[in-house]
Amino acid sequence: MRLAIIPARGGSKRIPRKNIKSFHGKPMIAYAIGAALASKAFDRVIVSTDDAEIAEVAKAYGAELPFVRPPELADDHTPTVPVIAHAIRTCDELGWNVQDVCCIYPGVPFISTDDLRTAHEQLMSTGANYVFPVTGFPSPIQRALRRLSDGTVRPFQPEHAATRTQDLEPGYFDVGQFYWGRKQAWLDGLNIHLNGTTLVIPEWRVVDIDTPADWDRAELVYSALFAKGLV
Repeated sequence: MRLAIIPARGGSKRIPRKNIKSFHGKPMIAYAIGAALASKAFDRVIVSTDDAEIAEVAKAYGAELPFVRPPELADDHTPTVPVIAHAIRTCDELGWNVQDVCCIYPGVPFISTDDLRTAHEQLMSTGANYVFPVTGFPSPIQRALRRLSDGTVRPFQPEHAATRTQDLEPGYFDVGQFYWGRKQAWLDGLNIHLNGTTLVIPEWRVVDIDTPADWDRAELVYSALFAKGLV
């Protein structure tokens, strides 16, 4: 069984009720659920939550809620891997015979169904433990600057202060949308970044929503893309 698990706890601090707050006319979590269902890459799509209101919204948009996430796995400091491992074990206890598992974060309005399918194909063809999307930094990381207390700056890597941009190796970052993984990798608690391979996606489909200003900017970008039929 290929399983999508959307971890959505109720205690968001910086953006209260972030996972079910309306984004471009739908609860935020609806985008993750909708993409998972539309991709046809999964046998079941579930939400792991400790919150009754999130559970009701998730059900309304087509997700399954086979269990309630325990409080010890729903605080500000709980990593992703233990949450997914708990969900796998619980579903196995229900007799689901879980195999490949994709963690999809709930705040991903720009997620692509094609990416979900392509990443699973990559998981199968490479033998990797995980596959996750990345994108390139907009500026060379080797030319990053450290700002001092007096407002002046110093390069983090002085040896590259005069290196031409085109001669520097590109840097990439985890976009935080989803992680396809093998069941045993999740259960063994393997670090995703140290045990995975990557799918490069375009920078314009990447958004990190941590603050109200991030939210407003993301909605503006989404509205523009939606008008052009790109999301």
